[in-house]
Amino acid sequence: MALDLPPGPLSAQNQAYFDTCLEKLGFVPNVLVAYAHDDAKLSAFAAFYNDLMLAPSGLSKLEREMIAVAVSSVNRCYYCLSAHGAAVRRLSEDPVLGELMAMNFRAGDLSRRHRAMLDFAVKLTETPHLIAEADRAVLREAGFGEREIWDVAAVAAFFNMSNRMASAVDMRPNPEYHREAR
Repeated sequence: MALDLPPGPLSAQNQAYFDTCLEKLGFVPNVLVAYAHDDAKLSAFAAFYNDLMLAPSGLSKLEREMIAVAVSSVNRCYYCLSAHGAAVRRLSEDPVLGELMAMNFRAGDLSRRHRAMLDFAVKLTETPHLIAEADRAVLREAGFGEREIWDVAAVAAFFNMSNRMASAVDMRPNPEYHREAR
């Protein structure tokens, strides 16, 4: 990271979170390490991320990761393309899909549902002021309910914020992401 912000003391909850990452992943994701300079900010980031990406939703975990990668592709976020591209590869068991999401999801043979979801997320990223009822109607026609539309928007919005933070501080992905699920 480009900023010299040494880690501060972690709460017991955040230390346990880091320990769980080490146990399950073998490393602590650098995004969490970057936020570790401020325990309250780390807690807020982790809680929001975990709610959006892991809590029950009408969106599958793979769909949420696909949104993360499509948004990160538009924003050219190296960290998130690496980390979430690896997640798409792992969850889909398809290394080509992970690369496709990062480069140009429109070149893929995606379902109507996935194309509508990703088109919406990208439009929300590129021209949020142009989102209109017609855009939500396309999602409904593709089978999304009201809560799922909310979740598509929330995941896209979160990754727009996260991409901007990662770019602002030159956050670098853990090397493990580059080898994962290839």
